[in-house]
Amino acid sequence: MTTPSLDELVRDAHARNDYSQLIDLIPYARLLGIECLRLGDDMVLRLPANRDTIGNPMLPAIHGGVIAGFMEQAALLHLLMFMGSPHFPKIIDFSIDYLRAGHYRDTYAQCQVWRQGRRVANVAITAWQTNQTEPIATARAHFKVDEA
Repeated sequence: MTTPSLDELVRDAHARNDYSQLIDLIPYARLLGIECLRLGDDMVLRLPANRDTIGNPMLPAIHGGVIAGFMEQAALLHLLMFMGSPHFPKIIDFSIDYLRAGHYRDTYAQCQVWRQGRRVANVAITAWQTNQTEPIATARAHFKVDEA
């Protein structure tokens, strides 16, 4: 039995609306427990509330590094699902703006590709918890998308 290619996994995930096999290919995304929700043409990623991700137990609030890691993984998964390339994008840089505390509850992220060239893709990421119009963080990421 042959291992399916990345292209085949992406096509199958879209057809079944189940992205768990793709998420399982990325160890940190799997560790965080990231889930993918497909809503028509939109993709929303969810970071379930988990006591292990708390950075400030007094609030309690999710650790800022976990929020940033979740947002970076969301951008990578978004590119993987929509760029039509047979390999994983590689992060070049990542910049985040924390806007408010990420309390101990489910966190969501949505991505928008601002530009995708042959070699580099620019992605904007927004994370929120209770209301999408009140983000807890925004970020920008650049990924190398060519294989060379």
